Amino acid sequence: MIVEQLSLNDSTWHNSINNIEIVPNVILLFVSPLFYAKADLVNHLLKIYPEVDLLGCSTAGEISGITVSDETVSLTAIKFEKVQHRLETVEVGNRDESFNAGFSLAQKLRSNDLKHILLFSDGLNVNGSDLVSGLRSMLPETGITGALAGDGYNFKETFVISNGLISDGIVVGLGLYGDHLKVGYSSKSGWDGFGIERLVTKSDNNVLYELDGLPALKIYKSFLGDRVTDLSRGALRFPLSIRVNETEEPVVRTVVSFNEEHQSLTFTDRIPEGALVRLMNSNVNRLIDGAKDSAKEATNVINKNAELAILISCAGRRLMLKQLVEEEVDAVRNIIGEKPKITGIYSYGEIGPYREFAPCKFHNQTITITILSEC
Repeated sequence: MIVEQLSLNDSTWHNSINNIEIVPNVILLFVSPLFYAKADLVNHLLKIYPEVDLLGCSTAGEISGITVSDETVSLTAIKFEKVQHRLETVEVGNRDESFNAGFSLAQKLRSNDLKHILLFSDGLNVNGSDLVSGLRSMLPETGITGALAGDGYNFKETFVISNGLISDGIVVGLGLYGDHLKVGYSSKSGWDGFGIERLVTKSDNNVLYELDGLPALKIYKSFLGDRVTDLSRGALRFPLSIRVNETEEPVVRTVVSFNEEHQSLTFTDRIPEGALVRLMNSNVNRLIDGAKDSAKEATNVINKNAELAILISCAGRRLMLKQLVEEEVDAVRNIIGEKPKITGIYSYGEIGPYREFAPCKFHNQTITITILSEC
């Protein structure tokens, strides 16, 4: 496995890709929504490398090495020498089709020697939990990691790349096959709960209306006050943890909008009635510790001779870290060593298990790390 990496911008990308020295069979493209030459870039790459599997998505920030950028493309060219791979795409017309989309993608990629799936999805029109459930219903033992595409902090339109297709409303999966692939992965957060745990007494899909029989927005504001006046940014700093039952490990869910008339909160994913939720907060040091913990867990099953690390971190984490955002990427570098190339995105949702042998989950506010090596 040979990996080369480039960070591209609108004005120089055409010349920069001439620096790729290998003939890749897989290219990852993590593209800013403000990179306007994306169609030209994709078409040019497919012309140069007609046999390549090309996939990626839009971002809320691009990770290339230990640098976090905007208005760029993080391009990672990969030449697998022994690992087999296959790219498949499914359409998702609306959120209610997410489970079926996951199931259909799993059917397309399923094989006795399937080792891992890299997955990238529309970030606004897909229910991440249902998508993962559909995949797991067909592939319960297969490792799956990936992201829901981002759009800065606009939450208006995301896109996914699957070879020559650049579109919303799709999910793309890259199946990796054979025993020559070694994969390590983990999802950690660094967020802490505060206040009491409350019962969801009224909700509809991803809209939360009542907690303990009281208006959800009223309770949310009673904790946070003026800090929720700018929900497009401020509420990313105060997500909820949710668990469906008392024995389940909680996942984090991000608030994306609110409705004063209905006193409701809208989240990135379903908030089922009967679930237990708790407000969460964090600080810079705790988030960086979460990145370290995720990197340590991912390296438990793979040594520091790995070739590639893919980081999927939440847009809310970037908002919290601000100018220190590269500190969490640097923390990962210090754990995994200097050899692996690092690429990744800030996303609207992360897909992956907490640790080896744990089931795949859909997360918010985590950093999900996938480390790949070929032997």
